[in-house]
Amino acid sequence: MNIDKTNGSSFIQSYQKQMQVSKVDKAKPLQKEDQLQISNEAQQMFESKAEFERHEKIQALKAQVQSGEYQVNNEKVAEKMFDFWYGK
Repeated sequence: MNIDKTNGSSFIQSYQKQMQVSKVDKAKPLQKEDQLQISNEAQQMFESKAEFERHEKIQALKAQVQSGEYQVNNEKVAEKMFDFWYGK
């Protein structure tokens, strides 16, 4: 059996060439960032009435849960699950 040692170094050199990483210019972003713009009117509408009503509802639910008065409507839960799973 004859082993040629000269070809083995060429494999190592080709592997080392693959491992060399080219420098990337980090000054330019590759992609623009997403942006969201909400008009002042839309912001005011959201913050005023909806936020206040939502906060009141959450506080009422918390109080019911803590006092033990909150009861789950099984029929509504089953109906929502059915609608979710069967796309209605």
